[in-house]
Amino acid sequence: MGDISASNLNGGYGESRRKSCWYEEEIEENLRWCFALNSILHTGASQYQDIALLDTKPFGKALVIDGKLQSAEIDEFIYHESLVHPALLRHQDPKTIFIMGGGEGSTAREILRHNTVEKVVMCDIDEEVVDFCKSHLVVNRDAFFDSRLHLIINDARAELEKRKDQFDVIIGDLADPIEGGPCYQLYTKSFYESIIKPKLNEGGIFVTQAGPAGVFSHTEVFSCIYNTLKHVFRYVVPYSAHIPSYADTWGWIMASDSPLPLDVQELDLRIKQRIKGENRYLDGETFASASTLSKAVRKTLAKETQVYTEDTAKFIYGHGTRPKFQNGAA
Repeated sequence: MGDISASNLNGGYGESRRKSCWYEEEIEENLRWCFALNSILHTGASQYQDIALLDTKPFGKALVIDGKLQSAEIDEFIYHESLVHPALLRHQDPKTIFIMGGGEGSTAREILRHNTVEKVVMCDIDEEVVDFCKSHLVVNRDAFFDSRLHLIINDARAELEKRKDQFDVIIGDLADPIEGGPCYQLYTKSFYESIIKPKLNEGGIFVTQAGPAGVFSHTEVFSCIYNTLKHVFRYVVPYSAHIPSYADTWGWIMASDSPLPLDVQELDLRIKQRIKGENRYLDGETFASASTLSKAVRKTLAKETQVYTEDTAKFIYGHGTRPKFQNGAA
């Protein structure tokens, strides 16, 4: 859970003591990650989640929801390019996209860089988070006002269930499956099988963020989500990248009933032909590297037997509760 506190740091050798504010998150038992803040820009609470926007010294503006860091200004491009572009580039002609979650607008921003895209439906349950991000995250402002973006405030499952249309790509930009959080049921086999798969057009692709994927952390939820998708789709591709502000490697999983091959040269060609502007992180060679997982992770994925269900849900460490804010000197 995120914790923000003010403390005195000793400069040493007669330097004056100076006050500094820190953000701290407990990543796992006995392990915490913290960094210094310039300021706390905003805190608030919606019906569903607690929200904080921090101005951090190492990572710029950082969005924290339910005490868990969601994205940071300096490296969010790694996460969002990895989430969006591999699936859209593998699709022959992606025109219609559905985003589950994505309230901060960064996923929509990356999708809308593709010149094939005609319609993006972004469905987030929390209007206050969306409004908050519209107001405070300037980098995504153009995406929110793009005529191709259709913003819907609703539960993603309920929205997909009632819709008659299908999509070329469905993207799960959801909060992590944390105990007490709002969306762990959107990682289950029944959801993938009965809701996601029927809403994909022929040749459609589903991709989801899948939690920490480091040498030690991938057993939390990454391997289970991978195995679950293997029970639903014929072709499943796991991949990962290091996110500095997360203090870990992060994972995504792409799935389809159509093959997902694409060599480095073809990926680079499609990037050049389809995407406006230059990617900061992802190209063909980077994705080839991202989808070559370490020996330890590959062994776990090959042996994983658990399927994610409502009754056998797995969670990453932490709970969906309000971050603590403390003032005063240590």
